Amino acid sequence: MALVLTEIEDGIAVVTLNRPEAMNALSRALRAELAKAMRAVDADDSVRCVILTGAGERAFTAGLDLKELGADTSNLGAANAESADENPVKAIEICRKPVIGAINGVAITGGFEVAIACDILIASTNARFADTHARVGIMPGWGLSQKLSRTIGISRAKQLSFSGNFLDAETAADWGLVNFVVPANELMTHAKALARDIASVDPVMVQTYKRIIDDGYALPFGEAMAHEARVSTAANGKVSADEVEARRMAVIERGRTQG
Repeated sequence: MALVLTEIEDGIAVVTLNRPEAMNALSRALRAELAKAMRAVDADDSVRCVILTGAGERAFTAGLDLKELGADTSNLGAANAESADENPVKAIEICRKPVIGAINGVAITGGFEVAIACDILIASTNARFADTHARVGIMPGWGLSQKLSRTIGISRAKQLSFSGNFLDAETAADWGLVNFVVPANELMTHAKALARDIASVDPVMVQTYKRIIDDGYALPFGEAMAHEARVSTAANGKVSADEVEARRMAVIERGRTQG
């Protein structure tokens, strides 16, 4: 049985973590398959947007496979791995295309880190998030201790990380962790609708925009503004007025049809 499934249709790749019997836990083999899948969709020019989700309704992913860790503590090295084959966050980050996380169930510890590696999060009403690193005695190594505080605020991040308590989907939306919450049976419908909207935009523009946002987010604000100015000046100098006007009219027409 494939541990990661990929389906591609109309420019959208749906990548599914496929260990539902183990709450889609991130075993060594699954992590390697995820890296392979993300490299493949990144290299496929027909793919313009990616949806990452978990099989079943119980879990997006429960994080590192604790049974595998318990059997061999050398597997703890995965928490600090730099290779995309070992580190699923790196596997997601190598994809230049936008990645929508469709969070269908619990996202726990390493699974929480995988969720917030996605560019956009849509949660089902079944979704819950928990950082149990402190409870299981493993320090985060895939970015959670830094990304979470920047997303929901330092006090809320400390509340979750120090207690190990679960955060429900609606509160996650209120705190700005997820973009919106939908009924469980409508999760993929909403994720695909958003993916189609993204796929309708020029892919080079979207990938460049993603890169400038991510690169700037890692910088102090002043440096990020200077970075945007450099990239913008270089890119906008190559755009023709006719091209901009044609796209502007297309945006106006799209607004009419959506209204």
